[in-house]
Amino acid sequence: MSGGGSLAKHLDDFYEIINVPVLVGYGLTETSPVSNARTHSHNLRGSSGQPIPHTEIKIVDLDTGEAVSRGKRGVVLIRGPQVMQGYYKKPEATAKAIDPEGWFNSGDLGWITPMNDLVITGRAKDTIVLNNGENIEPQPIEDACVRSPYIDQMMLVGQDQKALGALIVPNLDALQTWGKNQQLNLTFPSEDASRETIINSDLYGKPVQDLFKQELKREVKNRPGYRADDQIKVFELILEPFSSENGMMTQTLKIKRPIVTERYQGMINGMFES
Repeated sequence: MSGGGSLAKHLDDFYEIINVPVLVGYGLTETSPVSNARTHSHNLRGSSGQPIPHTEIKIVDLDTGEAVSRGKRGVVLIRGPQVMQGYYKKPEATAKAIDPEGWFNSGDLGWITPMNDLVITGRAKDTIVLNNGENIEPQPIEDACVRSPYIDQMMLVGQDQKALGALIVPNLDALQTWGKNQQLNLTFPSEDASRETIINSDLYGKPVQDLFKQELKREVKNRPGYRADDQIKVFELILEPFSSENGMMTQTLKIKRPIVTERYQGMINGMFES
C-alpha cells in the first residue's frame, strides 16, 4: 500500500513489471484521510483509484470553479461523510475550503478516467505559469527527470519566464562512474563548497553540462503527454540535497517550493538572465 505522498510513475511501472501488486490510496487529513483507493480487483496503474463508498469526486476548472467533463484536468473536490466539519475556531479558513454544498477543495490537480479512477497530476499552488500563459504542472516532469541516474533531486522553476528552468541535485557517484567510462578524470567539490568553487569545477565543464542537457531532453520528451513548453531550457546544479533536516522538504518528502525558491532566488534570477 502506498500513501502519504505520490508514487513516482517509474516505481509504479516497475512494480507492475515484476508482478508485485501495489495499492495506492489518496486523501488528506481533512478527509480522514482517504477518499480514493486502488483495490486488487481494480488496480489501474498511474491512478489513485476509485472513490471509496459514499464518497463523491468532482473536477472543476482552476479559474472559473465550474465542473469540467470527464478526462479534463482541474481542481479535485471531495464530498463525503469523512470530510471534516471545519478547521477548529477558523471559520474563514473553513468557508474557503468547504463550499455551502459540502465540497472540500483539496488544492490538488487531477482528472477522472472513464472508469471513475482519479489521476492526480499536481498541486494547484505549485503550477508554474510561463509568460506565454501556459500552465505547467511541475511534479510529473520532475518525476520523469529523476529517472535519470545522474539526477538525485530536482525542482522546476520558471514563473513568468519564457521557458522552464531547474535546480538539480546531481548524483556525484553516478557521474564519477560515467566519467571513468568516458575516460574523463573528473573531480567534484564537496557539498559545502562555495558557489564559485562549484561553478569552476568539472560539474560546469562541457562534458557534464552536455550530459545533463541530453538527460533532461530525453526524460522530458519520453514523458506521456509531452508538450513543447515542458522543455527545460536552463538549469543550475546544487550540491546540498533537499531534506526535512534543512527545511527544504516536508516530513512526507515533498519539496517546500517557496522555501527553496527563496533560498536560491538569486541563482534562479541569474539562470534566466544569462
